[in-house]
Amino acid sequence: MSAATDPNPVYPAALRLAGRRAVVVGGGVVAQRRVLGLLDARADVLVVAPEATPAVEALADGGEIRWERRPYRDGDLAEAWYAVAAADDPAVNAAVARAAEAGRVFCSRADSADDSSAWTPAVGRHDGVTVAVIGGGDPRRAVDVRDGVLEGLRDGTLAAPHHRGRTPGVALVGGGPGDPDLITVRGRRLLAEADVVVADRLGPRGLLDELAPDVEIIDASKIPYGRALAQDAINEVLIERAKAGKFVVRLKGGDPFVFGRGFEEVLACAEAGVPCSVVPGITSAVSVPALAGIPVTHRGVAHEFTVVSGHVAPDNPKSLVDWPALGRMTGTLVILMGIERIAAIAATLLANGRAPQTPVAVIQEGTMPGERRVQTTLGLIEEAVAEAGIRPPAIVVVGPVVGLT
Repeated sequence: MSAATDPNPVYPAALRLAGRRAVVVGGGVVAQRRVLGLLDARADVLVVAPEATPAVEALADGGEIRWERRPYRDGDLAEAWYAVAAADDPAVNAAVARAAEAGRVFCSRADSADDSSAWTPAVGRHDGVTVAVIGGGDPRRAVDVRDGVLEGLRDGTLAAPHHRGRTPGVALVGGGPGDPDLITVRGRRLLAEADVVVADRLGPRGLLDELAPDVEIIDASKIPYGRALAQDAINEVLIERAKAGKFVVRLKGGDPFVFGRGFEEVLACAEAGVPCSVVPGITSAVSVPALAGIPVTHRGVAHEFTVVSGHVAPDNPKSLVDWPALGRMTGTLVILMGIERIAAIAATLLANGRAPQTPVAVIQEGTMPGERRVQTTLGLIEEAVAEAGIRPPAIVVVGPVVGLT
């Protein structure tokens, strides 16, 4: 519909009401919603109503708004820049609208869009962007459109890059266990805004295909028995690109601080004077078992769970894990990077108290199309892993919770 044929033409504008008087007549649920929106705009809010909801009363008691506990009367809009007529009585709302018209104050009348000089849009905010939708008199449609736009902004499917220039630096983003749908909303948004992406093999690789053609992608994969980009080299790449004025996303699998060496990269950036932010990710230690139907805790079965790295054998002097203590525990044990040393790990746990019949699940490439699962017992795990040809990356879950599935 063109503006010429629209029966209710409007001129969209964003009001800057910070420090300016906004008068809300009425204290019910509708008025409450309007008050909260006006407070978000930092308006000087005056509520005029004999009664109000507990939420409005709490705002008044806390000093966030001023509440005149009385009926509306002439002169209440004298200092107003904006008015909301949200009383239960249509006659009161009509009086407010007339006074606003006479005083050239824009007024939103909650019970009559046709008699309002200002319409309240469906509003949402994300990362500095305000989405305000007017549905042509259909508030439900406005809400649906608003929610659709916000969802796209939050999950990265609707790009809204910072064209005024994002500050050069590094964002350390946890990509989750591998499935692209399991990255956080903020992580996906920053990935869409990156100039450079330094990606691990275990990160959500599918998201790299969505990047713009001019985004530089650097493979930082640490592939077992293959080529590896040393951590120092990774740090140098992050710092070099950031100092060249680029916004760099370091995309890692799982959570950057769960056996991901993420804090080493944070320290390297700090020493080089490069701004670095961290976006936590969903750790595979919990998410992969959960998606495989295994809870790491369950009432009456496990009151604790422990996550350990198995990249160093139990008998290696460099190991920082108290494996004998883990053998004595009865809770759930989640082992990351332990497949290559599973025989020694199992033997140590058995020697220190874990029963041979303890249920064990091994999940390879969890959440990914090539996911494989082996369920066995601690006493038979070495043979089961070898027979199934399980290779990294794989997660081992030890404990009674495995037997629940």
